[in-house]
Amino acid sequence: MSLIPADNALAVIAALFVVAALGFAAEKTRWGKTLTGAVWTILGAILLSNLNVIPKASPAYDFVFSYLVAILIPLFLFQANLRRIFMETSRMALAFLIASLGTVLGAILAYYVVNLGPESAKLAGIFTATYIGGSVNYAGAIETLGYTNASMISAATAVDNLASALFLAMLAVLPAWRWLASRFVQMDHSEAITEDASIESGTITSASLAWSISVALVIVALGTWIADTLNMPSMKYLVITALTIIPATFMPKLMDRLKGAFEVGTVLAFVFFGAIAAGADIGQLIAVAPMLLVFVLILLSVHSIVTFGLGSLFKLSLPELIIASNAAVLGATTAPALAAAQGWRGLVTPGVLVGVLGYAIGTFLGVGVAGLLG
Repeated sequence: MSLIPADNALAVIAALFVVAALGFAAEKTRWGKTLTGAVWTILGAILLSNLNVIPKASPAYDFVFSYLVAILIPLFLFQANLRRIFMETSRMALAFLIASLGTVLGAILAYYVVNLGPESAKLAGIFTATYIGGSVNYAGAIETLGYTNASMISAATAVDNLASALFLAMLAVLPAWRWLASRFVQMDHSEAITEDASIESGTITSASLAWSISVALVIVALGTWIADTLNMPSMKYLVITALTIIPATFMPKLMDRLKGAFEVGTVLAFVFFGAIAAGADIGQLIAVAPMLLVFVLILLSVHSIVTFGLGSLFKLSLPELIIASNAAVLGATTAPALAAAQGWRGLVTPGVLVGVLGYAIGTFLGVGVAGLLG
């Protein structure tokens, strides 16, 4: 029995949002900034559940998995204008597709080298999704593939965040490696080619938040109905993704008005991480983490070899490949930040756009890899 009863769904949901809020707060502190907010949220939920403050299983968690996960997907994809991505950033789009290929090949090799149990194929698909666009695709891949091992998912999330942080640090120091830099085409990326942009620009208002959530809910309802009508309920997340990409590509000005969607989606993603982590057993989590770390190291090693090796053959510059790799492994938020920090102003906006491309295709490729290996 936990302090908060499993059947008190409102209290459990409240606890998850509090844990998520504390995760956001922790990553802003001097002592907590070494880990991401997602990791702090996961650790907090694991601690509370294993201390029996919150339950390990609850109808509230089922609500999060069934509804909140579906809503956060369109919230993240409202800016996924595929025409703009390929027309304005053709070189970066190529670099990103090469990086995505590296992720797919890395996941397949890691699957055959590291035995993660009877559902290894699903884990390979989940890691493929999260390393093609960042953790935005994580929730959709988990739900689409029906993976329910809470301890393994929590360990995978923690390992993913640790490996991603180390990988970002590696990418940041690569330009200083003169021998490597000399192997690539030299290009000047110091001048911005378009106006720098982030995932969202403009003022977030009550109306924009209301419209963002409303449109997301309509898309989720329609996508669920289509999947059920076709008798393919497990494919609803892919249908929802497709339904969001279509208006984002063909009605971009209308979708640009939906300010605040990304922020709301991020909050819901943290709540999802908390709900998953609450079901984790600490002993099992510690036991599986080393295997997952080896799996991720193999995946990222192959990703790097393919990205920079094949990228060199296609005459792409080292900065283009670094930002594309960043966008694939960590998503659209860190890629422009790294580009700006390195003085590559011409890669800031392309970094955002190819990161959003990862949001759009990551779950599809992850599910495809799982199906291929399964």
